[in-house]
Amino acid sequence: MSICDDTLLCNFPKCRAKLSAFAWVTACSHVFCDQHGSEKFSRSPVICPACSSALSGKLDIVRMELSPSEEYKAMVLTGLRPDIVLDISSRALAFWSYQVHQERIYQEYSLSRAESQLKQMEKMLTQQNQSREMELTALKGEIASLKKMMDEYKRNYSEVSEKLMQRNRQYQKLQGLYDSLRMRSMVVGAGGRHTEQQVGHQDYNADNNAGVARHATPQRSPPFLSLGPEGDSRFLSALEADGGKTFFQFSSPGRDKCRPFIRKH
Repeated sequence: MSICDDTLLCNFPKCRAKLSAFAWVTACSHVFCDQHGSEKFSRSPVICPACSSALSGKLDIVRMELSPSEEYKAMVLTGLRPDIVLDISSRALAFWSYQVHQERIYQEYSLSRAESQLKQMEKMLTQQNQSREMELTALKGEIASLKKMMDEYKRNYSEVSEKLMQRNRQYQKLQGLYDSLRMRSMVVGAGGRHTEQQVGHQDYNADNNAGVARHATPQRSPPFLSLGPEGDSRFLSALEADGGKTFFQFSSPGRDKCRPFIRKH
């Protein structure tokens, strides 16, 4: 029952509902709601769901109206002797006191159970807090070590960056020197080729001028006025005066003189 509003509660362990209208009362001083009483007490043998006592008597189980009418109140104890009325009232009050006592025991048991659960939860919470603190300490140590590693990596990175910049500057210098030397060699090669071409053109022009002069000079024609040994001797003497060459050979610039001016690139 509830101590605050003096209301009976169903003694079924899984119910604990407030009773109203009708209730099932047993001889072992337990009370149940109408739903669980009708369900449990319709079987045989009848056993109390709260204390497992056998309820075999005719009046061991009674369905009571918790809010009786005024007529019922006026007539239920009418005609009984005072001692019987007092006995009935004392038993009713004893039932009520037992329900209050049982409710207090149940509440104390619930409180102790809640306190034990609270202690267990506090213990678990303390253990979890300790484990979390240990993990946090370990994580802080890892963070510190990672920071040291990161600082070292940053230092190494800065050193490598400086070295790389130095190498880049050296490479740029070498590239500039290489480009200047390459341009100088190209200029020198172009000047040499130009000089060789000029010399070749001069030789070629000299050969051409000599050939033109040779062709322009009239050959002495042998006299063909008379035939015989004397005319043949004069014809041969004219050919010998021309350098011993045949009549159909002409001086032309040789191809071998032009070959040195053609180079493979």
